[in-house]
Amino acid sequence: MSQLQVHNRKVINRAQKGDLLEFPRGVYSHWAVYIGNEEVVHLAGINNDGINGNLNPSHVFSICGKKFDKAVVKKESFWKVVGDSEAKINNEKDRKCRPHPAHKIVQEALKKLGEIGYNVFWKNCEHFAAYCRYGVNWSEQADKALGAIMWTGAAVMVGGLLMGAFGGKKENQ
Repeated sequence: MSQLQVHNRKVINRAQKGDLLEFPRGVYSHWAVYIGNEEVVHLAGINNDGINGNLNPSHVFSICGKKFDKAVVKKESFWKVVGDSEAKINNEKDRKCRPHPAHKIVQEALKKLGEIGYNVFWKNCEHFAAYCRYGVNWSEQADKALGAIMWTGAAVMVGGLLMGAFGGKKENQ
């Protein structure tokens, strides 16, 4: 058994029903709700998008509110979802949000099975997991990405204003 498998076996043995599991995939993390018996419920891409890091960019956005409907809530084995990732239990949002009782978290996750839809900024796997545990759609990954986009946009705008104010045409003398 590899070190990764040993690590993930320890994680799944410690996991309690209703825990949020995070699967770091490099630039993003995949999230799921642990429901017991080594099973999770998660919002996952149709055609395996996001499960193993093979994300099809055409499947992650909605344009003008039109969803591409390329993700679905499903129940799967922890071992299928973890893949080559190092899983971790991540209930860090408990510091800011009050978690529902474990049976309610599991019930909410199971109630969503088959639900379709995805938006990287407003309805991703972390939003789904947080909603099941806390009743709040919250994705720190999406918040960070949106913040970076806003800061970049603000910097470009300020740069443009400064160029206009100080870098305009020089007048002929």
